[in-house]
Amino acid sequence: MLMHLFRFSGRQQSGEKIFLFILACFLLTGPVVLAQGNLLITPRRVVFEGNKRSFDLNLANTGQTSATYAISIIQIRMTENGGFEEITEPDPGQKFADRFIRFFPRSVTLGPNESQVVKVQLIRSGELETGEYRSHFYFRAVPEINPAGEKEEKRDTTSISVRLTPVFGITIPVIIRVGELTAKTEITNLSLDTDQNGQFILSMTFNRTGNASVYGDLTVDHLSPDGRITRVGIANGLAVYTPNTVRHFRLILNKTQGVDFSSGTLKVTYSAPSDTKPQKFAEAELRLKQ
Repeated sequence: MLMHLFRFSGRQQSGEKIFLFILACFLLTGPVVLAQGNLLITPRRVVFEGNKRSFDLNLANTGQTSATYAISIIQIRMTENGGFEEITEPDPGQKFADRFIRFFPRSVTLGPNESQVVKVQLIRSGELETGEYRSHFYFRAVPEINPAGEKEEKRDTTSISVRLTPVFGITIPVIIRVGELTAKTEITNLSLDTDQNGQFILSMTFNRTGNASVYGDLTVDHLSPDGRITRVGIANGLAVYTPNTVRHFRLILNKTQGVDFSSGTLKVTYSAPSDTKPQKFAEAELRLKQ
């Protein structure tokens, strides 16, 4: 399950080029790697808790040409609908992690199929108070104005030409947890609808309480009247970040042969990712009526 933030801005150079920058923020994914363009990042989250003081991020270029990526830290707000907005000041109850994080290098250039480790360290830990701190690493591809081997085109200097250059980026959260933290989640407002294409869409609301974020995988099973169980939906990497207490979510269900969405029950389970210790966060059921 992917989430995107597209931010558009224009910049004119010498009165003849306008560059369009597209920021694609991927905070949540199912696989153990996070990919956009030709960049793969693993793991998908950086979490400091307990005695953890350092972290290795692995970057890999799967493309056929060399690529340069600038690395920075930005602040992001999650909306109730799961969207993301870049911010500069924390919301009430939100704490930024950036001043307690050091990382190097600040940029990497990777040849085809090359990889490199980015070292992340926790600093100023003595200044941390109880709570959860969060910022986001931003990996931005630095575009080549004239790709290797491409000759400069002759242009009519009497007119304005426009070149659109997409710049792709990936963000992943960096989280610091200090002290006794708790989080509880409840799933409410389950409803099943169909769109104009006849696809079944399950809507729900996540209600988070406590002083910590939640992050996990969602599964939806159809329980037929005769007791048959069929998996009809999966969404990996769903988060509700502090200070948000509510997140609305919609999932397109799989059309599986033999499943009748007009009868039986839909069982929704939200649990910790499979690569962590088993933990069920929330469970809810929707009784389907003919």
